[in-house]
Amino acid sequence: MDACEDSFSVGVLVTAVETRPAGVTGATPAHRPIGARVGAFVALTKPRIIELLLMSTVPVMFLAQQGVPNMLLVLKVVVGGYLSAGGANALNMYIDRDIDAVMSRTERRPIVTGMVSPREALVFGIALAVVSTLLLGFGVNWLSSGLALGALLFYVFVYTLGLKRRTSQNIVWGGIAGCMPVLIGWSSVTNSLSWVAVALFLVVFFWTPPHTWVLSMKVREDYERAGVPMLPVIKGNVAVGKQVVAYSWVMVAVSLAVWPLGHMSWLYPVTAVLLGGFWMREAHALYSRAKAGIVGAKLKEMRLFHWSITYLSLLFVECAIDPFLK
Repeated sequence: MDACEDSFSVGVLVTAVETRPAGVTGATPAHRPIGARVGAFVALTKPRIIELLLMSTVPVMFLAQQGVPNMLLVLKVVVGGYLSAGGANALNMYIDRDIDAVMSRTERRPIVTGMVSPREALVFGIALAVVSTLLLGFGVNWLSSGLALGALLFYVFVYTLGLKRRTSQNIVWGGIAGCMPVLIGWSSVTNSLSWVAVALFLVVFFWTPPHTWVLSMKVREDYERAGVPMLPVIKGNVAVGKQVVAYSWVMVAVSLAVWPLGHMSWLYPVTAVLLGGFWMREAHALYSRAKAGIVGAKLKEMRLFHWSITYLSLLFVECAIDPFLK
């Protein structure tokens, strides 16, 4: 493992280091334009990733309510969920600032460019964690608050500090944090959990590795240069393609289990089968291209990546409209 791994431990989360990563130039953060500074703090929360997380939260609230949930409750969950996930992402950027500096796709992140100092990112992330926990606890319920806090701690300590730099299975178990919005959405309405919520949780769990692995195939050299043992770096494209197919079959099977568990309408199995069918076609095609030794642009790994976002979005949109079809 790269030596940079040894320089990080749980202690980095409580030690504010002001040293600037390699390659960072320019004025100190305090001297940056205020508009750019605000944008940099927003960027710390990784808003594009959070959009996808919220897509699996709000529809589940409709399903749990079996209709339209209280809109004020939805607003509280969305704001609280955004702040919680944003805090986790800010802390992730604080911890990973060394590898972000050597990866082309992350070299423009706020800490790397010097727009935000490491200390500011650390304080910002902790503040968001505290505020989101209190907002969800007092504004929604403490079960939802506890689930959100658990997801944040899992992402920071288990995935970022524990798994990411140590094992090619990092995203398999680290992805649990990204599944929690499903449980948060359900519990926010019912103040409890159910088997249908668990099934949807598992859909996201088995969706996450293929979604992430195909992207890491595209940026494999980045991860290799940073010393991050993503599966394509350690095992190669053929092994990744095989794993993508295996996880995809399980994901589609679990998605169909939601039908009887949630007493869904006729539209749900039709949607799940059609979406799953398109997914499986892309997954098997990617595996076939990898086995044939195809590399570069002709591997077309990003086709499955983009479809994976569409798949999850449409499946959960169906969950939102399904109560109105019974």
